Amino acid sequence: DPHHPFTPGGAPSLPRHISASSWCARGAEAMAMAKAKSTALSAAEKCRNILGASWEAHLNTIKADAKGSKGEVYTSRVHYMVQKGMPYLIVPENDMHNINIIIDERGSLSVSSPVPGRLASLLKSINKLPPRVAMTGDVLRMKETKIPVIAESFKKAILKEHKAASEATYGVSTVLSSASATCRSRSEGLLSLLNEESSYNILKFEIGSCVFIDSLGSSHNIELDTFEPPKADLLLPFSAKLIDGINRSDPRRRALILFCFEYFDVTARDAVLLSVDHHGFEVLARVPERATAPDVPQQYHWKEFRFTFKEAVKDVEDFCRMLVELEEEALHSVKSYSGLG
Repeated sequence: DPHHPFTPGGAPSLPRHISASSWCARGAEAMAMAKAKSTALSAAEKCRNILGASWEAHLNTIKADAKGSKGEVYTSRVHYMVQKGMPYLIVPENDMHNINIIIDERGSLSVSSPVPGRLASLLKSINKLPPRVAMTGDVLRMKETKIPVIAESFKKAILKEHKAASEATYGVSTVLSSASATCRSRSEGLLSLLNEESSYNILKFEIGSCVFIDSLGSSHNIELDTFEPPKADLLLPFSAKLIDGINRSDPRRRALILFCFEYFDVTARDAVLLSVDHHGFEVLARVPERATAPDVPQQYHWKEFRFTFKEAVKDVEDFCRMLVELEEEALHSVKSYSGLG
C-alpha cells in the first residue's frame, strides 16, 4: 500500500482481498491474541536471534609464544556465519588468532545484538547495553580441502540474501533504504570480504558453553542439549537495516506509539524499534511514570514492550506485511471506539 507509514505516505486502507466486515472480526481477534500472547522470548530464543542477526563478533584466544601459552588474552573483531549449527569464523590471514590456536585451541566468542544508529546512543543514555551472547569453546583449524567448500556455502547463502534485497517490493525497499549508509546488512558486509579469497582463513568454533547477557548485564545460562542454533533465513540478516530504517522515520515511529496505545493502553511520548524476529518485535517507548503529587511535573521513563504476531513470519517481506496489518487493525480499533469509523 503506497499510502502507509511503512511505505512512504499517509493513511492506510483495507487490503483489497478483505471485506470491511471480515476485517472488523479479524482485527478484534488479532488484537485479543496480540494482547494475550505478548510474552517475552526465552533466553535461548534471544541467543538464536542475535546469532542469526549479526555477522560480527569479538574473538578471544590465548596469546602464544615460543615457550607456549602465557595466559594473556588476545582479542580482535572477526566476522562469522552459522552453518549447520556451527559458527564458522572468517579471520584475516595476518591475525594473531591463527598462530594462537596452534598452541592452545581454547577461545571465547562474544556477539552483540544489532543496535544501529540512534538506538545505540539511546541505550547508552539510559545505562543499558546491547544484549549479547557469550560463548566459550575450541577454535579449530579446518582441513585445507574443506575451506573452499565452506566458503562456497557462505557465498550461496549471502547471494540469496542479496537477491532477496534487490527483488524486494517497493515498501520493503523503502524501509531498508531509509537506514543510514553506515548500517549494512550481512550480505553487504560479507560479500566483498569473501571475494578476497586469499586474505582470510575460515576457523570452526566448537561451542562448549553459551550464556545470554541481557541489557542490564544479567547472565542466563543456555542448555546446549536443547539449544537450536539459527538456520538460514531471509529476515534476521536484515535486522539492523529494518530497525534503523524504521527508527529514522517519524511516521513509522508514530505507528510504534500507536501500537503501545492500542495493545498496552500506554500513551508514549516517543518509541523506537528495539529488535525484530520471526515471532514479533520489541519496542522501547518513553512512557509516563505514575504521578507522585498533583503539583509535580510529569516524569517519563523508557520501557520495553513485546508485540507478538498471530503467526510466525518467514522473511523480511512477511515481517513488513505483518507490521502494516497490525497498524491497520490498531487504526480501525481507534476509529471504532472514537466514533470516527
